[in-house]
Amino acid sequence: MSHLAVIQTPTQPYHLVKEINGKYFEIEGVNTLSDALSLHLGAFRKLYEAPSNKEVKGKLVAPVAADSEVWGAGVTYQRSRDARKEESDIPDVYQLVYEADRPELFFKATARRTVGTDGEVGIREDAKTSVPEPEVAIVINKFSELIGMSICNDMTSRNIEGENPLYLSQAKIYYGSNALGPMIRPIWEIVDHDKLDIYAKIERGGSIVWQAETSLKSLNRSFDDLIEYLFKCQHFPVGAILSTGTGIVPPLDISLLAGDVVTITVDQIGTLVNKVVVTPEDINERIK
Repeated sequence: MSHLAVIQTPTQPYHLVKEINGKYFEIEGVNTLSDALSLHLGAFRKLYEAPSNKEVKGKLVAPVAADSEVWGAGVTYQRSRDARKEESDIPDVYQLVYEADRPELFFKATARRTVGTDGEVGIREDAKTSVPEPEVAIVINKFSELIGMSICNDMTSRNIEGENPLYLSQAKIYYGSNALGPMIRPIWEIVDHDKLDIYAKIERGGSIVWQAETSLKSLNRSFDDLIEYLFKCQHFPVGAILSTGTGIVPPLDISLLAGDVVTITVDQIGTLVNKVVVTPEDINERIK
């Protein structure tokens, strides 16, 4: 088993390497995820599978490059549709998009707004209720070929989106709203990649306050369908990462608190763990 990992070194903040048994090795001719996603799948796989004995040290970070774009898909599971209808003052819109040919797609994050495993995710200070959205993320090259899979926590301010669907960008796109990782599993190493099981839990003070599971078998859309629509009228010179929507939504009486720990596990891919903090309203003034 191996993974595509991104590590931070003294000279490179986003250095792409091959991970095997906790050790990192150089991929000849490829320095960043953007380099990898600029190649056809077959060409990149040949470089990735070539023997490499050059071990490199670094800190594991989110599997992105400096110029990566992370996108999201919504209402792709029946559970997501039902949950949105429960929490929204305008429920019919979610039924319509669930049944429509065109999926809901939205821009989620840049590299700077993405944390990896063991990083901190945020809940908006001005939100009343916030939840994690455990999702499988697919990694797509510039030729719209699927090259690997990872895990995304698409943090959401539930009451803000529920008030009005047009507030989705404020509910989902803010500082601390996106976690990705821990690494990327190459697509050719994954068995039945469209049938993986997904598990999630929230821990508070060492106790589990909520847990649930689902499967990609319940996804209402195919990866090919999502990729096709994502690339329509778009230009992705270094590919894209697409979080494919959630089939796990906490009940209405569950909301994240500062100090909670969110753990998401996907078969054959790994486990993403993040601690929850509050993103203050004046975060722009606090970060220098």
